[in-house]
Amino acid sequence: MDPNPHHVLWAGLALGCAFGAAAQVSRFCLLRGLRQWRGEDGGDTRGAPALQAFALALAVALVGSQWLAYTGQIDWANAPIVRARFSLTATFVGGLLFGVGMVLARSCGARALVLLGSGNLRALVALVALGLGAQATLTGVLAPLRHWLQGWGAVTLSHGTLPGQLQAQGVPALVAVIASTAVLAALLLAYALWRPALRRSPREWLGALVIGALVAAGWWISANVGFDPFEPIPLISLSFVGPVADTLLYLQMAAGRNFSLGTAIVVGTLLGALVAALATRTARWEGFDSPSRLAASAFGGVLMGFGGVLALGCTIGHGLTGLSALAVASVPALLGIVVGALITLRVRSRGMG
Repeated sequence: MDPNPHHVLWAGLALGCAFGAAAQVSRFCLLRGLRQWRGEDGGDTRGAPALQAFALALAVALVGSQWLAYTGQIDWANAPIVRARFSLTATFVGGLLFGVGMVLARSCGARALVLLGSGNLRALVALVALGLGAQATLTGVLAPLRHWLQGWGAVTLSHGTLPGQLQAQGVPALVAVIASTAVLAALLLAYALWRPALRRSPREWLGALVIGALVAAGWWISANVGFDPFEPIPLISLSFVGPVADTLLYLQMAAGRNFSLGTAIVVGTLLGALVAALATRTARWEGFDSPSRLAASAFGGVLMGFGGVLALGCTIGHGLTGLSALAVASVPALLGIVVGALITLRVRSRGMG
C-alpha cells in the first residue's frame, strides 16, 4: 500500500466517526453497565444490557483481532499495550483510580467525548481535566509519583499475551491461540446472551457488534494503512486517555506537533457522536446543576488522567482493545477499573441514602 501518512489519518478519522456514532446511538458505556448490574439505571433481574453489550463487543473484538494476528496481518510485538514487563501495583492502582474518577465524572474518556458531541458541557470539563491530569502524569508535576509507583510490584513474563504465555509452557502455538480465544469468547457470549435484556434491545446489541468490529479494524488500520517502514506507526486501536491529552496539546501547539492517529480517532469520535445526535434529534445543551457537580467532574477527570497513564489504558483501551489482544497487563487494569467504580458507586449510594 502507498505509504502516504495522510491515508492512516483519514482512516483513523473514519474509525472514530463510526465509533462515536455507534456509541451515541447505542449508549455504549461500561459505567452504565456497572450501574445496571447494581440494579440502577434500568438494570433488573432480566440482566444489565449495557454490561452485556460490553461483553458482546469484547467477544467480537477478541475473535476479529486474534484472527488478524493469526493470519499475519498484525503483529502483537509492535503493540505498546502488550507488555511482558509491567508494574502490577501501578497497573491495578491506576485502574482503581480511573474507576473512581469515572464515577465522579459520570463517564470515562470515550463516553465523555460522545456526550460532548451531543452537547453535554459537563463532559467538556471532565475531558479537559483528564487531559491535564494525563499530561501532568506523563511529563509534569505528577511524573515523579508515577515513576515511584511503577517501581513497585514489577513482574516479568515470558510473553505479554496469554497465548504467548501458554506457548512458553510448551503448548503448541495454534492450540494456545484457539483455546484461549474460544474459551474467553464463549464465556463472554454466554454472559451477553444468557439473560434476555440485551436480546430485547437491538440498538444495544447492534452497537456492540459494530464497536467490537471497529476495535479489530483499528488494529488493521495502524498496521497496514499508510505503512512506512522508515516511519513505523505503533500498533494501536481504540484508546482515549493518551490521545485526549495529545489532542489538547495539538490544539495549543499545532505548529510543533504531528497530527497523530490517536488524535484523528478522538476528533472522529466527537464528530461521529455529533452527527448521530443531530440525526436522532437527541442533541441538546446540558450543564452543571451545582458547583459541587462541577468540582466532582473536574476531580474525576484528573483521577482518570492520572490513573489512565499509570495503568497505560482506560475502559476502552484495556477493556476492549487490550483484552482483544489477550494482553496480560490488561487484566489487572480492567479489574482495578471495575473495583474502583463499584466501590465508589456503593459509597455514593450510601451517602445519598
